Amino acid sequence: MTLADLLREKLVAAVAAAGVEGESLSKVDVVASADVRHGDYQSNAAMMLAKAAKMNPRALAEKVVESLTGELAGQASCSIAGPGFINFRIEPGFFAEQLGALLQDERLGVPKTSEAQTIVVDFSAPNVAKPMHVGHIRSTVIGESLARIAAFMGHEVIRDNHIGDWGTQFGMVLWAWKKGVDERALEENPLVELLRLYRTGSAASKADESVANECRAELVKLQQGDEENLGIWERCIDLSKKGLESIYDRLEVTFDHWLGESAYNDSLAGVVEQLISEGHARESEGAICVYSGGQEEPKKDPFLKKGEDGFVDYPLIVRKNDGGFNYATTDIATIDFRLKEWNADVIWYVVDFRQEDHFSRLFDIAKRRGCEAELVHVKFGTILGKDGTPLKTRAGDLPQLEDVINDAVSAARQSVEEKSQLETAEEKEKLSELIGLSAIKFMELSHRRESDYTYDLEKMVSLEGDTAPYLQYSYVRCRSIFRKLEEEVELAGEGLILQDDREINLARVICRFGEIVPQVLVDLRPNTLASYLLDLARAYHSFFQACPVLKSEGEVRRTRLVLCELTARVLEKGLGLLGIRVPERM
Repeated sequence: MTLADLLREKLVAAVAAAGVEGESLSKVDVVASADVRHGDYQSNAAMMLAKAAKMNPRALAEKVVESLTGELAGQASCSIAGPGFINFRIEPGFFAEQLGALLQDERLGVPKTSEAQTIVVDFSAPNVAKPMHVGHIRSTVIGESLARIAAFMGHEVIRDNHIGDWGTQFGMVLWAWKKGVDERALEENPLVELLRLYRTGSAASKADESVANECRAELVKLQQGDEENLGIWERCIDLSKKGLESIYDRLEVTFDHWLGESAYNDSLAGVVEQLISEGHARESEGAICVYSGGQEEPKKDPFLKKGEDGFVDYPLIVRKNDGGFNYATTDIATIDFRLKEWNADVIWYVVDFRQEDHFSRLFDIAKRRGCEAELVHVKFGTILGKDGTPLKTRAGDLPQLEDVINDAVSAARQSVEEKSQLETAEEKEKLSELIGLSAIKFMELSHRRESDYTYDLEKMVSLEGDTAPYLQYSYVRCRSIFRKLEEEVELAGEGLILQDDREINLARVICRFGEIVPQVLVDLRPNTLASYLLDLARAYHSFFQACPVLKSEGEVRRTRLVLCELTARVLEKGLGLLGIRVPERM
């Protein structure tokens, strides 16, 4: 049980004893204080529930605190602030007891969920026959971290890479392939060669309408099952996966499934017929479209748009007038599959904010069709260059993800050469790769996902500031203390003593780990954990500078070693949940 949970449990009992009953008690909450000068935790329960208790908020707070004083003896003290805030200050001795318990806990105080769910995480989802670009960082890294955290919390997590492996780009690739594919380049760097083919076909079709018609004809042949085109398409898929997996391996990102758009081709016609028979879709100018269900008020209905003369229909096309389907049809079929085959309770779509309109309509139609699963668009903003505009190359293209990774590793390599104590070139190269990749991930995860952020390569590989290398260095610094010990020390949780304010503050932050990790899944924001880890590292460095560890003696020395050990464990576990490894030496 976390400290916040313990305090809440006792606070609920005290509020009930003061005369508050029923569902009102579910509103009682205890949160960490923003300013520790007022206490470690606080609650506004007395102000929220005063009306239910038919008391003045301050009077209710006084009655609650009187009851709590005896219950929390030796653990925490209570005080009242303002109109009825209840503040809790944890006793140093109780913090010490908690440290002892955490020392024996592999989960470091993080409780497992009592309501495990099957959660499908739909993330990364690049298009086949094109290399991943910088925009794929956000979906890939956020999705991986959320999947890790959900699994650690005890949920059954299914990771699905819903790749774009069926669409108009293949008509262009097929046309260019037949005009001249470079087999050698295809084997050496498949994504680069496939991108060349796509660009060749795209440029030619834009310049010449007859070529555009030929590309469309190649696509139709593929869709109709032409043997040659299917063979080329299958090679494109295999080669693309080979190229993509090499990047995922470097990023340490894994998937349970790669069910792309093509996996649902056979069910699309049936989905449209169901939509028609269920009364959700009808014909319009030769196309089949989904219209408003009339269940929402107009301003909240995603199938209506405000026009000059009021709200007008904003239909979703699920079958084009030429009989073809689109990704909206595929997404509806994908939901059906995930519900039927995987029994999904929750589906997270980690996709950028520009798709918000699409997902609002997709989720609406799914609910109208009886979907009981929780569907969530985990949207995110844009990566910006230093000029404040979306990050692009000098040519105006989005930088390729592999180039971004290599640039980060190169920048890390320079830092490693200047500052690392490692001796061999091999060790330095491995550390450069780790720091570069970690820097990219943490730069992403340390920002609120809905916000844009500026890509600053020099800043993100620095050992100072809010960076992954700073946290990794903090871990290494913790571990280096144990390498300097002249004798083996068996750390025990009994008899710990916290006296210095810096010791108490570090213990306070360590004990909050179990409260922070579950919070990430409340609003699906990994930056909550990233910010906590930075707070932990700062608390550790403040402690380390003021409180000698190896030169201290007795219980003080043992307590400080436990603080170092737990800091290291929490940093390693917390960074691991974000998809970031720690080195033992830097």
